[in-house]
Amino acid sequence: MSARILIIEDEALVAMELRFVLEDLGHEVVGTAADVRTARELASAAEVDLALVDIHLSDGPTGIELGRELGQERGVTVLFMTANPGMVHQGVAGTIGVLAKPTDEASVQTAVDYALRRRLGRPMEYAPPELRLFA
Repeated sequence: MSARILIIEDEALVAMELRFVLEDLGHEVVGTAADVRTARELASAAEVDLALVDIHLSDGPTGIELGRELGQERGVTVLFMTANPGMVHQGVAGTIGVLAKPTDEASVQTAVDYALRRRLGRPMEYAPPELRLFA
């Protein structure tokens, strides 16, 4: 199941590694963004199935509101990937859950697979243990 994925991450090495992992899995990375403005431009220019969103971007802790916007207003499936998962412990409307960083390739793969299956209405029986779902 191939998808169009937007990476929203301000650490260039992390974004590059995510791109390689996702492309190796057969997904199309529509772009990477380090700030809200770039993320909005990319989301407007291309159809996006899934966004992996960090909370702290180069323009501050703007990822939470951006995730809400992408999920609720644009219909994008959103997973947060952050070293600060406690910042979204209450959940964020329009988003699925949070994957704590640092993470590994297998965790990214299972979290992305889960999110995409859920987007298609075919969720797995249970979420991967490393993915904390919002209620």
